[in-house]
Amino acid sequence: MTSSPTGPTGHHRTGDSTEPSDGLRRFAALWCRAVHPRAATPLSRSEFEALLLGLARRLADALRAPRFDPAPGHAVGAALVAAHCTSPDALPGILAVIDSHLVAHCGPADGEAGEAGPDASESRARCTRLQHAVSAGFARALQERTRSEQEALSRAALAAQTEMADALHESEARFRAVFKGAALGIGIADMDGTILDVNDALNQMFGGSEQHIRHRNVLDWARPGNHPEAGRMLQELMRGEREHYQVEKSYPRDDGTTLWTNLTVSLLRDASGEPRYMLAMTEDVSERRLLNLRLRYQATHDALTDLPNRSLFFERLEQALDRSGSGPARIGLCYLDLDGFKAVNDSLGHAVGDQLLIAVAERLQGCASGPGQMLARIGGDEFVALVADPPEPRAVTELAERALEALATPVEVGGRELLVRASIGVVEGATRHLTSAEVLRSADITMYRAKAEGGNRYALADPDSDARAISRHHLTHHLPAALKGCEFFIEYQPLVKMEDGSIEGAEALVRWSHPRHGVLGPDRFIPLAEHTGLIVPLGRWVLEEAVRQACQWQVRGIGGARPLKINVNLSPRQLHHPELVTDTIAVLEEAGLEPSSLCLEVTETAMIKADENELRPLRELAEYGVGIALDDFGTGYSNLANLRRLPADTLKLDRSFTQGLQRDPADPVDLKIVEGIVSLAHTLQLSVTVEGVETSAQAEQLRELGCDSAQGWFYARPGPPERLPEAV
Repeated sequence: MTSSPTGPTGHHRTGDSTEPSDGLRRFAALWCRAVHPRAATPLSRSEFEALLLGLARRLADALRAPRFDPAPGHAVGAALVAAHCTSPDALPGILAVIDSHLVAHCGPADGEAGEAGPDASESRARCTRLQHAVSAGFARALQERTRSEQEALSRAALAAQTEMADALHESEARFRAVFKGAALGIGIADMDGTILDVNDALNQMFGGSEQHIRHRNVLDWARPGNHPEAGRMLQELMRGEREHYQVEKSYPRDDGTTLWTNLTVSLLRDASGEPRYMLAMTEDVSERRLLNLRLRYQATHDALTDLPNRSLFFERLEQALDRSGSGPARIGLCYLDLDGFKAVNDSLGHAVGDQLLIAVAERLQGCASGPGQMLARIGGDEFVALVADPPEPRAVTELAERALEALATPVEVGGRELLVRASIGVVEGATRHLTSAEVLRSADITMYRAKAEGGNRYALADPDSDARAISRHHLTHHLPAALKGCEFFIEYQPLVKMEDGSIEGAEALVRWSHPRHGVLGPDRFIPLAEHTGLIVPLGRWVLEEAVRQACQWQVRGIGGARPLKINVNLSPRQLHHPELVTDTIAVLEEAGLEPSSLCLEVTETAMIKADENELRPLRELAEYGVGIALDDFGTGYSNLANLRRLPADTLKLDRSFTQGLQRDPADPVDLKIVEGIVSLAHTLQLSVTVEGVETSAQAEQLRELGCDSAQGWFYARPGPPERLPEAV
């Protein structure tokens, strides 16, 4: 058989005039050099190389595709059988070249993955799966050809029994030539199961003499063994209820080894249609099976630690969660992540990191070696121990304790002793209504909770904690879209001048109108915005909106002759933003608002922790005329003496100091504390604003103590900007 130059030869393809790359040609040449001498193909070397070039192109396309598809591998295996590459040692040579050279000549280099294609690591995994697919396609095509041969032999056998007497001798001679010379093992038995004849190939497969095999009955080989259906199908065939059957079955040899076969048994009938003989055709698939097992092992085990990998872990997890009723009633999972592993890689190198992972895997294996337990490495420094149907919940936490204990002793790597710590998330519960993704997500969330609590410990999964973590993740993910989609809005709480009860200004308080969770206060999303860095654009938006609103109030004359001030909160991350000063001045100038009408509130904790470089932007803004307020005073560890170095002109006293003033009579200790703070603040020329004023008695006490301004529900709750005039 020859290949057309416009067919699957690699020179040209229909609709694709692209010439093969040099790497593709080199791979095809290496492939031809390794396989052609072993193949039984009638193609010349150049014709065979042209055929392999087209097949190599299909493998390369599958290797680089955005989504992996094993179908090209199956087609390549079938094409090789069609080209008569069917000698016993052809397939190992075919696969060896794919394993050694496909990625090198046709795949991406390390770190050079395309926009949608795989990286080098994924290409290696795909190469292994392509080998498996080629092997499977090769085996399937060879089985189909074998079946065709079987049918031809069956017809020949029947013809040999039924032809006319004058042609009987010639027909029997032809049948005998086919029977004896066939590469497949062939045996003929009568309907009682007595073996009448076997060929040399069958003798060699079983490693015995012809007499040894012929003295056995077919029923001796039909015990269920590893294929329970084989015995039933044989009985049906012997009763004439079935014409043939095909199974993959193993047989023990006398030398102790196991013969794996692809067995086809056919029923031969006489001229009247009565069953006369049984014809068995046996293909030795032992080497192919071992190859498939090796490829399966490579695809399901981690190359570094030799532990089950993520793929096999999810396969076992799915089995454990099987809802058919045959699976376990409960499941246990320990999700382990090494603490500080990245620092080891960065400081000592990846080679040391790999050796550390190998040592950790060896220690952990001893902790999860019981019945129903499996340890897997699912990526990086992450390991998972699966416990199918634990006898009691304590069994899973004990496994976590054993793991921590196993890692307590320093690991010696490259002449160094490395201290290994780990955080473990433990999940234990009924398998009902659970999916593998839900179980692993819960374990992952719980592991990070253990890490947040200091690491080197385990934490138990808690549905409430999971829900909060999932909610935080959802909010964090939705924050950018919320800012673009105008889901944020501002409410304003009046600041009241205690001397005469007039409105001095208002504090801008941002809210999030979430489409699913409703209106969220800043405590729900400001920490998330801080963590993601979105607090900078969000803070800029709040500043612009608040300044614009202050201008509108002033234009409308709200507040009288004295312009209303607007207070805007400044987060710690904004405090460190390099463009804080320029952005603030730009917003004020664009809106036309006097700097003295803006007050930036910075928490006590953030301001006290700031060094002189970090305080410089606040000093520049204060010199420009912007007011600076020390917010939540009393919640940190500062004292009034520290205020001398801070560029603040207002002190906002936290509500915790004034709660005792709500009682009648007021708590004398709280009175003295507030009185002392106000006196010292005034000495430092700081005005005092009190938060959380809720009663008239509390307001009167604070006024008598000399507080300058206040805010709280006694005066007004936060609300839309149009409600501020109602509070004046």
